[in-house]
Amino acid sequence: MPKSARIALAVLALTLGVASGGSGLAAARHAHARAVAAAPSATVTDLARWAVESGDANGRPFAVVDKVAAEVFVFGPEGRLRGRAPALVGLARGDGSLPGIGDMPLSAIKPDERTTPAGRFIARYGRDRSGREVLWVDYGDAISMHPVIQGAPKEHRFERLKSRTPKDNRITYGCINLPFQFYARIVQPSFKGDGGVVYVLPEDKPLADVFPDFALYRSQQDQAAAASADASAPLTTGR
Repeated sequence: MPKSARIALAVLALTLGVASGGSGLAAARHAHARAVAAAPSATVTDLARWAVESGDANGRPFAVVDKVAAEVFVFGPEGRLRGRAPALVGLARGDGSLPGIGDMPLSAIKPDERTTPAGRFIARYGRDRSGREVLWVDYGDAISMHPVIQGAPKEHRFERLKSRTPKDNRITYGCINLPFQFYARIVQPSFKGDGGVVYVLPEDKPLADVFPDFALYRSQQDQAAAASADASAPLTTGR
């Protein structure tokens, strides 16, 4: 592995292993009441490391969306964690989108069709139907990442985003809503210009079905760790 890649991975490992520090994390904490100091899941950590080591992110900034935890993690091209924040995601569980949903009016989309699809997406800035600039995650299915919107009063989106649990963060039509400050300080500077990659983790589909190369990488890492443990295990003698 090139020296530059080893350095990037070392930075990534250190960043993910530290719960404090970094202006991005400070911004996320300031933007939301929920404590976010807990370590990211092993899947988020492994995916970020794989994106850097394999070059899957193509040297661009990237984000990992954990729908189950209702959190978004933004990384620089070198793998440094720039910030993390809670998010609002699709009301319904599911890892796909209804065919043609991007052309449907919101009023025609049923509650069980309001999913945030899983997968790897090339994200770029553009305008939505109302002329608002958003970070398009899946343009064809009208899935974008943007600051939290008011929505219908009964949805209580701002309150949901401020709660201390991810259990009430399922409310959108599929888009990913983020705290204003986190979006302005972390997402926009990271993805402006050439855009980047957004990885949305599955919640129902097997990881190998959505990210087969990543799943293979994890399997190889587990096998290597097991082999290393066996090699270092002390020998025992019978009695």
